[in-house]
Amino acid sequence: MRKIAIDCLTALYAFKDYLFREWVMRVPFYVFRRFFIKHTIKHLGKEGFVMMEVEFRNGKNIHIGDHCFINKRTLLDGRGGQLLIGNNVDIAQEVNIWTLTHDPHHDYHNVIGQDVIIEDYAWIASRATLMPGVRIGRGAVVAAGSVVTKDVPPMTIVAGTPAKPIGERQSGLKYQLTWQPWFK
Repeated sequence: MRKIAIDCLTALYAFKDYLFREWVMRVPFYVFRRFFIKHTIKHLGKEGFVMMEVEFRNGKNIHIGDHCFINKRTLLDGRGGQLLIGNNVDIAQEVNIWTLTHDPHHDYHNVIGQDVIIEDYAWIASRATLMPGVRIGRGAVVAAGSVVTKDVPPMTIVAGTPAKPIGERQSGLKYQLTWQPWFK
């Protein structure tokens, strides 16, 4: 009897996750989506924007700071550890941020989970992938299509697979990301 109850709870949780991912995150009104996002993730800062079709995995481990912009079809994974996103972070479309991966050397394909930290004013360009355990420093830039496997120092621009430094950012970082489209 207890196993049936656990199976029912698991099914209900999976259905709730499905409804949030496939229905709520496709509604073109941000006020509606924001209400549900705030009740799904650990923290959602003020005056930011999360576009349609963003996927949250275990939102209770995801913290998004103030004035962040998270573009469409981005995956934010909180299953393997905390995902901490600072203030004024710009995450472009189709970015994947993982806190959980598999151990390629383990006989039984075990998982490894580690926190991912993205500090203030970081900019993660389209289709970049951040692997578990990385820290993206304040003001750092990850170029489009890059795969980040190691920490990125503050104000450093990285590119490639695996991502390597290609330059330094020259900015006073005085902006706030406040753009909020009506329907997206």
